Amino acid sequence: MQIRKMTLMLAALGAMSMVLAGCPDGGRESLTCTTDADCDASELCLAGANVCVQTCTTSDDCPDSAKKCEAVSGETQMICKCSTTALCQQDERVSDASTLECSGQYSVCVPSGTTGPTPTTCSGEGQSTCAYGQFCSSGSCTAVPAPTCANFDPSQGGRAPTFNAATSTGPIIYDVTQVSFSQDSFCAATAGSTGLTAKARVKAYIKTGTFPAEKSGLPGLFYVRVNGTQLDGTTLIRPSEYSTADGGKRAEFIMNFCPGESATTLSIGLYFTGGNEVCEQLNRN
Repeated sequence: MQIRKMTLMLAALGAMSMVLAGCPDGGRESLTCTTDADCDASELCLAGANVCVQTCTTSDDCPDSAKKCEAVSGETQMICKCSTTALCQQDERVSDASTLECSGQYSVCVPSGTTGPTPTTCSGEGQSTCAYGQFCSSGSCTAVPAPTCANFDPSQGGRAPTFNAATSTGPIIYDVTQVSFSQDSFCAATAGSTGLTAKARVKAYIKTGTFPAEKSGLPGLFYVRVNGTQLDGTTLIRPSEYSTADGGKRAEFIMNFCPGESATTLSIGLYFTGGNEVCEQLNRN
């Protein structure tokens, strides 16, 4: 009997040594998952990315590899998000963290080259479940259009576009709609103007962090004229015409432009620092 017990114990120890040999650093082999059951108790399986992510209440709950505790579309819990691939490669949950990268689409640590399928359908507004650089349009993930106005055409004196969905990280402007082109007190205060004001409603979402509660804190919003010169866009927004939604992930505001009393049309160019460039033609009513 003693010999049999000793044999079983040695077998168990042998099996344990094989597991440890497979994960020399003590971590799991992969973060890949299909359901929450594949993850640890303090984690969830992030839909789309198909990897286990740490849940959190504050950044103090997060590991050094993914230190930002933020909400994610489609989940009710906050999760730990990464900022760089270098930090992901310090993730102690995985035996070979050198295979991890920080997903630009989801801002979580994922196995290199497997950022998950790109969603094609969505619900709601803004980024929703779409990839960065896309927005939810009538239930489909749609790329934000490239600028086609003179404002962003260097050959016509405009500013050269710099946005690249693969490398850029700034806020995305996904909708610009004319509100009016008529008399308003906003431009009446401008020297030499009788008050003709072109108004446009702008909608944007932010990839990392949240939009500020007040328009004065907007991260580098610019109005680009046809000749390429630009103006601080926050000066064109009334405080009462700025708001945020989705926990600060989306912002909506009305911008006021003073085109001159004889103007019948106005081409505007807009962008956030590090974000996409957009064009819109505003026409006099």
